Amino acid sequence: MAVYTHLSAEDLAELIAQYDVGRLVSAKGIAEGVSNSNWLVETTGSASAGTRFILTMYERRIEIEDLPFFLALLDFLSAHDCPVPRTIHDRQGSAFRTIDGKAVALIEFLPGVSVDHPTAAQARAVGVALARVHVAARDFDGARTNTLGIAESRRVLEACGEVALAAIDPRLPAALALAADVEAQWPGDLPASVIHSDLFPDNVLMLGADVSALIDFYFACTDAMAYDLAVTHAAWSFDKAGETFSEDVGTALVEGYESIRTLSARERACLPILAQGACLRFVASRAEDWIGTPADALVTRKDPMAFLRRLDFYRAQGTAAFA
Repeated sequence: MAVYTHLSAEDLAELIAQYDVGRLVSAKGIAEGVSNSNWLVETTGSASAGTRFILTMYERRIEIEDLPFFLALLDFLSAHDCPVPRTIHDRQGSAFRTIDGKAVALIEFLPGVSVDHPTAAQARAVGVALARVHVAARDFDGARTNTLGIAESRRVLEACGEVALAAIDPRLPAALALAADVEAQWPGDLPASVIHSDLFPDNVLMLGADVSALIDFYFACTDAMAYDLAVTHAAWSFDKAGETFSEDVGTALVEGYESIRTLSARERACLPILAQGACLRFVASRAEDWIGTPADALVTRKDPMAFLRRLDFYRAQGTAAFA
């Protein structure tokens, strides 16, 4: 369970009292995610809000100075008819508060479930939703540098070191040379917008084949839109171990995206290297988490090899992986 910080019932009740959402009824830790602590909160409600919310405490990889960007982006996309939850501002109008030096935000709860085995129809709907976010976000006046790009992935892997990487899996040190190779080929001239950059199945809520919510925009940044599509393709088109590729899911995702925004020939040609960079990002972050996560943390460590296998697939298949 991804809860790093314990909040007592009294702490939670005092926090919820700062919002116009009624009194706290219950709060339950949410298992998904590895960077933040999350709770599903139920309240007695109010005339201006519902009764269910997501409470997030920002623990890792998120700087407090970035929160106004992230939270304003949620509100902007929600107001522009994207399936994105809005933030709940407190009684003083602030989008987030702090508890013992850690920032917390209350987010609108949207119904839906995350899928473990997506269908082609669901993948197509995700592609449509992602493209709608890209198109809308072009008019968002905020900007943020991608701090988890290919150069950072290489740096993290080097900081982990060959010995620690090999202790996870003997094949994992190969990622060091792969990162250098991908960085040397990285394109820097692709059409950009504000992107999600972390659209895994657990960051999408669905009702049947319809997307009800895109959530967890806390890695959003200004970068190539095709890179975001490559991240999503890598996250959705394989089984969790990265051993089996679902061609129908991958094809439907790209088709759904292009039904809203057509990729240029240059973007299509760059998708394989962008996907390899996406895989390296998660190889690096998972390796870092594996090495650095405290033994008593209520969080399940994720295998970095699942994305090294995906990377091998993209290297072998090239543009055929996106046909």
